[in-house]
Amino acid sequence: MNRRPTLLAALALTATAALTLSACGSDDDSPAKDSDTIAGADTGGKKSPSPATSAPASDDRPKIELPSDLSYTFDWPKTGDKEKDAVLADSEQSIKAVDQAIVKQNALDKAYLYYYEGEAAAETQGFVQDYVDHKAAITGSYRFYAPEVNVGKDGTASLSYCEDQGKAFVKYLETNKIKKTEVTAKSYVIYHTSLKKNDQGVWVIQKIVSQSGSAKCQP
Repeated sequence: MNRRPTLLAALALTATAALTLSACGSDDDSPAKDSDTIAGADTGGKKSPSPATSAPASDDRPKIELPSDLSYTFDWPKTGDKEKDAVLADSEQSIKAVDQAIVKQNALDKAYLYYYEGEAAAETQGFVQDYVDHKAAITGSYRFYAPEVNVGKDGTASLSYCEDQGKAFVKYLETNKIKKTEVTAKSYVIYHTSLKKNDQGVWVIQKIVSQSGSAKCQP
């Protein structure tokens, strides 16, 4: 989830490199240029910012609450196709659900497990656990764009999309410090996901691969 990492790439790296990746899509683990105190955070990181975004728990979907220091832009307008739009909507929630797990420091948070199965769920668990082990979370803003969605007649779908991590960073909960990283070509990540529609009508992710520095995602 390089997001957050390129999920698979981050898990293959050392824990330190994985945290750098998830901050800004860069595999350069050189020292950060500067560190800032998180605005409004208490010493020791014991108090999280108040929730700012949430998804309704309709249709038994889990409620997702994220702190006010995280923001998201999804530049993927509705297609007019019911199933394609459902894939996009569930994928948006799956992205936020993983971030909620990171913020809550819970590698088995039920919200992301609602949207991930099998291989993708196992890899996501390991990804979130890296943050938990290092008492780290995320802050800043993420932008997602250039979606390409295809839906098969057999209840499967594929979704590719880009992510701009240039304004997203790792924050360390014990010190309330933000590790800022330079924006590079690797701050732009492309994701390819394979999904299936489960018995509850939810499009769940079964596989996810990503590549930082994708030419397609460059501004």
